[in-house]
Amino acid sequence: MASRIYSRLSSLPSLSNKKIFDTSIQSVRNLSIPGVTKEKLRSEIAIPKAQYGGRHTVTMLPGGGIGPELMNYVKEIFRVGGVPVDFELVQIDPKSDSNEDLEYAITSIRRNGVALKGNIETGSLDTTVISRNVALRNELDLYVNVLTCKSYPGIVARQKDINICIVRQNTEGEYAMLEHESVHGVVESMKIVTQENSERVARFAFEYARRNGRRKVTIVHKANIMKLSDGLFLEIARNVGKEYPDIQTNDMIIDNCCMQLVSNPHQFDVMIMTNLYGTIVSNVICGLVGGAGLLSGRNYGDHYAIFEPGTRNTGTAIAGKNIANPIAMLNAAVDMLEHLGHQTHADLLSGAINQTVNVDKIHTPDLGGSASSTDVVQNIIKIILESTKTMKWTRH
Repeated sequence: MASRIYSRLSSLPSLSNKKIFDTSIQSVRNLSIPGVTKEKLRSEIAIPKAQYGGRHTVTMLPGGGIGPELMNYVKEIFRVGGVPVDFELVQIDPKSDSNEDLEYAITSIRRNGVALKGNIETGSLDTTVISRNVALRNELDLYVNVLTCKSYPGIVARQKDINICIVRQNTEGEYAMLEHESVHGVVESMKIVTQENSERVARFAFEYARRNGRRKVTIVHKANIMKLSDGLFLEIARNVGKEYPDIQTNDMIIDNCCMQLVSNPHQFDVMIMTNLYGTIVSNVICGLVGGAGLLSGRNYGDHYAIFEPGTRNTGTAIAGKNIANPIAMLNAAVDMLEHLGHQTHADLLSGAINQTVNVDKIHTPDLGGSASSTDVVQNIIKIILESTKTMKWTRH
């Protein structure tokens, strides 16, 4: 048993010292350092270099369920909008007991630096076949997941005017995949919390708050029960918070946090938490603003980035029915374009999404509407075509 645990621990991301920064282009635009130009800042951040006349190659992982159809919508919109991005399509077989597809996907992302991803199912019951989604995050050291939860005024939801940012540790906790059966009928699952990675994600959260004009960071935990693991995370986050006196810091137990989110979500600004709590909280907030089909998630490491729908749902039950909401995946595409520095195209697509959802109110059934997926996409394409007739293209 000890050798199995050591083997799995050795596959976790390296805990060596790394630079901590928000790798998104938008965060760079918000920085202001005397004597350092924005161009110099951009050149020092790990963003893939454009090739072939300013075009980027991005790994596309459709995943299962509704993923393939949503990716087709992205490709069609990018074609119509003249977006300078080429996709390298990588399919991962969810039923395979082999990790060859996964290994190729990781190689592709390391080569391209960026990926757009649907949720990838792991259908095999073989305990040696690890979760594809978790493995991608661990192997590429994507230590933080960022989910910006903002209400759409054109959508009838349980709460209005929500604007919360979730910063989630992305590679540890219960998702370390360290389980064993000590004796027959008794299974133990290890929760991994390290000082190094806790500090990385805490510093990311406070830097993000400062750069984006946020005023408060809430640390979500269960340290009253898990005194060592969550206690360590809480202690480190509090200590990092002391370095940011301009930002208010408080903490909240996860179960109370969920109740507070439902009853009074406007008290929250930036929320920082471990991996499993991030899954719970992100789904709660998405439910408050309209559902799983709206919000996108960003996975950042020091060298790579993956963009995907925020709640990581596969949507198998509605696959192929032309009723899946494409907005979450399209918002992930906007995040990706901002990260790559294609701000004009990002603004164009974001504006078309907002007009479709908030002004034209073309909503799929999950939002209480009757529009099909293609109805939403065609309206976005129409807006993009109209906008590009008169717009002046600028370099960013």
